Amino acid sequence: MAPIPRLRDYKGLALLSYGFRPFFLFGSLYAGVAILAWLPMFYGELALSTAFAPRDWHIHEMLYGYLPAVITGFLLTAVPNWTGRMPLQGRPLLALVLVWSVGRVAVTTSAWIGWEAAAVIDNAFLLLVAAAMGREIVKGRNWRNLKVLIALGLLLAGNILFHIEAHVLGAAEYGIRFGIAATMMLIMLIGGRIIPSFTRNWLVRENPGRLPAPFGRFDMVTMIAAGIALVVWIVAPRWSMTGTVLIAAGALQLVRLSRWAGDRTWRDRLILILHVAYAFVPFGFMLTGLASMGLLSSAAGIHAWSGGAMGIMTLAVMSRASLGHTGRPLVASAAVQGLYLLLVVGALARVCAAMHPAWSDALLQVAGLAWAGAFGGFALVYWNVFTRPRVTS
Repeated sequence: MAPIPRLRDYKGLALLSYGFRPFFLFGSLYAGVAILAWLPMFYGELALSTAFAPRDWHIHEMLYGYLPAVITGFLLTAVPNWTGRMPLQGRPLLALVLVWSVGRVAVTTSAWIGWEAAAVIDNAFLLLVAAAMGREIVKGRNWRNLKVLIALGLLLAGNILFHIEAHVLGAAEYGIRFGIAATMMLIMLIGGRIIPSFTRNWLVRENPGRLPAPFGRFDMVTMIAAGIALVVWIVAPRWSMTGTVLIAAGALQLVRLSRWAGDRTWRDRLILILHVAYAFVPFGFMLTGLASMGLLSSAAGIHAWSGGAMGIMTLAVMSRASLGHTGRPLVASAAVQGLYLLLVVGALARVCAAMHPAWSDALLQVAGLAWAGAFGGFALVYWNVFTRPRVTS
């Protein structure tokens, strides 16, 4: 994301001066706390007053709780750059943060307040975000970014489906796959935009030579193939032909990643981690394809996508964007690099836990603690970045 072109004369809390500040901070804190709650829930040592089954609460709060917060923080900061309009600040931003926070409480206490009330409160956040983004894109006449609204609309539809399905059937299935698919499409869309761009800019300046391939027909083919594969997976996850389509889509995504010259970015960890995160996209497609063929547990591919692609990509984007938009050097400190490593280890441990049942208990502990440590550590390391004014030279 390029620097925001202009700002209001804002004199309030620094935390509420940019959309990324509160959503990245509170989103990362919630990601860590939610996993620390999930581990004892998984082992039957903790019960929450939620209408969701324990597994569904865990998945929902990662997929429709944490991720929308980060996506919102990114969009509230990126859309003003795309449209040239003023960013959301102050009280309107605070109101949006409170709606998200109340949604988390509503879902967790839905056994008390009723699933209908929880669903309405929870979905109000995505609806407000979509409305805010739509307004800015339309008023800024930035029509090419209307596709962001499609992704938000899909997340909203998936969340509504999740609530209804969990209530009617006792467990969510389609709502889970729908949300994962929508998020993966968003990662492929935005990742395909920022990863080659950041890589190209750094290589031109620091390591001249082979550059990332520009977006072209091949990228369109990979996106269409991935979209088709994900739709087939939503509808028929246990069909052998679904596995074939998913593996083919994963192979195309792997080729796409190889065209971005990530192997030449070892000296810049802020860029390298974006490539590492995207590598979990084809990895997840292939593992999920094997699961559709009955060769693996479906949890392996799902966690390659969720813990790997989604988790690492969001941490990578948050850590880079936060530095750039607060006037700090784009350099990953030793602490931040440690957080990256911790999250990669956690993602791989969670995938391996699904593939090796005999080791699952120990690996689940490693994965959960690594995730909580990475996101809790991020909030700690970046506390001053989020809560203090922009650095001026």
